Amino acid sequence: MTHPFEIELETTLQASPEQVWEAIATGPGIDSWFMGRNAVEPREGGVAAMDTGGHRAEAVVTAYEPGKRFATQTAEDEDGRFMAFEYLIEGRDHGSTVLRVVHSGLLGDDWQDEYDALRSGWPFHLQTLVEYLAHFPGRTAEPVFAFAPSQGRSASQTRAAIAQALSLPAAPATGDRGHAEPAGLPPLDGEVVWADAERMKIRTADAIYTFHHGPSTALIFHHLFGPDTDGAETAWQHWLTGLLN
Repeated sequence: MTHPFEIELETTLQASPEQVWEAIATGPGIDSWFMGRNAVEPREGGVAAMDTGGHRAEAVVTAYEPGKRFATQTAEDEDGRFMAFEYLIEGRDHGSTVLRVVHSGLLGDDWQDEYDALRSGWPFHLQTLVEYLAHFPGRTAEPVFAFAPSQGRSASQTRAAIAQALSLPAAPATGDRGHAEPAGLPPLDGEVVWADAERMKIRTADAIYTFHHGPSTALIFHHLFGPDTDGAETAWQHWLTGLLN
């Protein structure tokens, strides 16, 4: 049985409508704050694709109005499930922009858990967009994805293991300073800009590092703005796997 849902959020960004459009409606822009590796055909009826860990998801562009409105919708599954995304852009005085996001569709039998995960995830992603446009304007990132089973740890134990590796308290808080020197990677030295029971985000001078610590799996979605990113995804996968083994 399917269940309809709708999530609506709004945020004010210190960026022009043109900058916001580049961030939400182009592949390199989406790579710089959301998940996976993205590609967008810039037209209504085009394909918007996301590849995360070798899993490719596609949607059709249902609205393409540069600087104003961008929308996509996935195909319906056999049971009727689908997801639709709409971004509405409105310029404001002093160079700021209001972005409204509407995520809707039909969820399956586990709709409550799915809805709760989507509802809690969107504020985290939009805050990454805020960080991106405020601290890395005009730049695009190399996305990094990695995952590893938590090996029987609870979410709080996984969080504590990741935090310790980043020289942070077991329950990090916004404003804490993290530091690590992962093998084969540049040193990480930055400020925690988001911390809750499931996610943590650290901003450095040339990256936004995000860690998700669930009850069964730990995930990494990093956005690297530095010049030397060759091999970074493999190195971070080794780091996470070694940490949780």
